[in-house]
Amino acid sequence: MDNTILSLFEKRLRDLPDSVCVLDETRKLTARELDRLSDTIAQMLPHGAKRVGIIMDHSVEMIAAVFAVLKAGAAYVPAEPTFPIERINYMLSDADAECVIVNKTYSDRVKNVPLIFVEQGIKIETDDTFVPAAVQDDDLAYILYTSGSTGKPKGIAVEHRNVCHYVRAFANEFHPDKNDTMLQHSVCSFDIFVEEVFASMLSGATLAIPSAQTKNDLQKLMSFVEKNNVTIISGFPYLFKEMNELSVLPKSLRLLVSGGDVLRYHYIDTLLDKMPVYNTYGPSETTVCATYFRCEKSSVLADGTFPIGKPILGAEIRIMDEQHNSVKDGVAGEICILGGGIARGYIGNLPSENKAFSMTDDGKRIYYSGDLGYLLPDGNIAFLHRKDTQVMIYGKRVEPMEVENVLLKCKGVKAGCVRAAKDESDLSYLTAYIVADETFSLKSVKSEMKRYLADFMIPEFFIRMDKITLNANGKIDTKALPKPLKEAV
Repeated sequence: MDNTILSLFEKRLRDLPDSVCVLDETRKLTARELDRLSDTIAQMLPHGAKRVGIIMDHSVEMIAAVFAVLKAGAAYVPAEPTFPIERINYMLSDADAECVIVNKTYSDRVKNVPLIFVEQGIKIETDDTFVPAAVQDDDLAYILYTSGSTGKPKGIAVEHRNVCHYVRAFANEFHPDKNDTMLQHSVCSFDIFVEEVFASMLSGATLAIPSAQTKNDLQKLMSFVEKNNVTIISGFPYLFKEMNELSVLPKSLRLLVSGGDVLRYHYIDTLLDKMPVYNTYGPSETTVCATYFRCEKSSVLADGTFPIGKPILGAEIRIMDEQHNSVKDGVAGEICILGGGIARGYIGNLPSENKAFSMTDDGKRIYYSGDLGYLLPDGNIAFLHRKDTQVMIYGKRVEPMEVENVLLKCKGVKAGCVRAAKDESDLSYLTAYIVADETFSLKSVKSEMKRYLADFMIPEFFIRMDKITLNANGKIDTKALPKPLKEAV
């Protein structure tokens, strides 16, 4: 079985060498051209490198850089150029990145790591002597960083075989082929990007990459979709909520795949009349998705959401109690995931975090998600909520403790805490509670926090307190904190 990303790409190269593999607004590459351009970049990497950062604008050259890192036998560590500088450099340091492939315009964002410059329009310059490294299925493909309960981002180590498992599962459900084009809309640090890139190109489809300016304007994005005959869009529910309000959609579209956050009926009520819409579920630790559900108007749950579905090909779901025993159908428990998508674990010394990865009594590798759900009578799974403090904000995981740790380091903050709450649409938002000294400046505190945290992690509300009330156990009395009201969006 082909069980590395490179072996699957080689099959694409044999079957469809001259078909367009990836395009952006300025350039198209066939599979053969992408192969040669990735060789060109791979030859620029230091021999024997094992971890390589990528900080680039989304483009065909970025995709070539991803394949170049894999061909060099290394794992790529992606970071958006818009990420806070301190966060980028923590990730690169924690991952032991030996170099970073970067556009020159972002060179000031990297400290103390050798840079390899790759610009848009780079020419294919390689000879036939380049030989890709021998890659095994259990070698690392990438490291994705997510918010950590320890107060710092944590890196998830995903292997080649995990990605190949997901490519097969996606193909089994959605059947992408040479007639399909997948939109590349996600940031590179979220695993929807993995689905967009590998599930499309390794199945014979084309990947279409809009510019940042196009992505940020829905009408321009839909024009890009129409112009490039995009057939599949995978994205957060909020993108589909915007598309739901359009009177006309691109005729090329045949499939919408929602992931990363709860999908609500009113987000897609008109879209359901026009094409298949899927709700999906799966933490990054299980490689993109672990379940699929085709949404129907008749399948809406009482709370206005959709089920997350049944396990994908090669996966298994068990709903378990605190003692890791399976619960009865219909009883709420932790969603625990088994199968080919289970990642190696978190990099670094994170013993408490890595307890989420384990082996079952019957010898299977399992990931305890921390999400609660229950089995419906028809065998589909309903998602409830997290069992800890982790929340989803704009489809991205946030640990309030990580935000709180940054807040408490800011000048002028004597004491404080960060808590999550729900708005009228049942979506999460963060509030910071602060006991300040005479040097406190909200503008300065926000500016300091943005050095370490992405924009979606900055609390929406900041409330100044005379003191933070503690309960009888000496912990912060969350019930005593004033809760701002936030209307539905």
